[in-house]
Amino acid sequence: MPFGSEYRSDLRILFVDDDEGFGALVRKRLALRGHRTTIVQSGDEVIARVTEGDVDVITLDHTLVGETGLDIMARLGPREIRPPIVYVTGDMNARTAVTALKSGADEYVVKDGGDEFFELLTAAIEHVFERWRLKRIRDEQQKAVREARDRAEMLLHEVNHRVANSLGLIVAMVRMQTSALSDPAAIQALQETQARITAVGGVHRRLYMHNRIGLVALKDYLESLVDDLRTQLGDRHRLTVAVEPITVTTDKAVSLGVMVGELVTNAYKYAYAEGDEGEIRIAMIREGEGAVLCVSDDGVGFDPRERAKGTGLGSKILKSLAQNVQGEISYAGEGAGSRVSLHFGLDARDRGEGPEDWVSGRSGSGAPG
Repeated sequence: MPFGSEYRSDLRILFVDDDEGFGALVRKRLALRGHRTTIVQSGDEVIARVTEGDVDVITLDHTLVGETGLDIMARLGPREIRPPIVYVTGDMNARTAVTALKSGADEYVVKDGGDEFFELLTAAIEHVFERWRLKRIRDEQQKAVREARDRAEMLLHEVNHRVANSLGLIVAMVRMQTSALSDPAAIQALQETQARITAVGGVHRRLYMHNRIGLVALKDYLESLVDDLRTQLGDRHRLTVAVEPITVTTDKAVSLGVMVGELVTNAYKYAYAEGDEGEIRIAMIREGEGAVLCVSDDGVGFDPRERAKGTGLGSKILKSLAQNVQGEISYAGEGAGSRVSLHFGLDARDRGEGPEDWVSGRSGSGAPG
């Protein structure tokens, strides 16, 4: 284990040995490399010196009066809170060295008093200190990165919080404006606008409530969105949601949320005959490398070739958002009821590590129709 000029030559070394003469010889040899050596003979002295904080490396002999180096290491604690240790033993049995390393020693040297021993001891001392120094630098850099990331996440959470609050305020103002109107067409237009803003605001609410920067858990998000839609649209129809635990990026979640709002609002208005009550289902499942969002009902059905009811803005929004998520919309309206499905892909950005305790379940989810 050769040593060279690249290592520090002014280390503060605590040499623990009850042989004063041998300790003086070690101090003299280490001084040739510019190191300062303090010699102590007991565990209590070691603890006191380390507590003072003026030790770079501990050189610890195995056999001491009334205790062993292993006993002292146990008192010093784990590597993270004490200087590196070079364990010195005159025992040629490798078992002692292995035990020392397992107990926390950073290096060991067999003690024989010859020139080779002093060279090996010096090299071991300088090597463990350099390794310890580089680890400290790495740990400090990683800590700085973590702190910078935490600050950025905190700021992003605050931004999302404020955006969600601002959008909530806009929704409240739209609701107030709606209540002041008597024109059915104007009321309907503002209700649709309110649902779209709610869908966007819901994404930001989820982002500041969860520590998953840039990813949205669709199960939580869509369940919350449907709760908001129930409040806005009333309880004439029953909304159910069944969404598998899928994560997507923020932009994709916004598009999917607005699409659900459009489809559910449309189903609320047109799926069932005037005065009838029914069920509207919102569902999402994984399929291959992607997922399928489906909104369905048991109402009067529809023909997608017919002229759109209302302004047709909702259909244009659906087509545009489907392109945003690189998805494809399909319609089914045979027999009673209708079904609108969106097939879309999930890429690497959507496949973030998800909490293991996410539970797939039916809390009411389905496909708009």
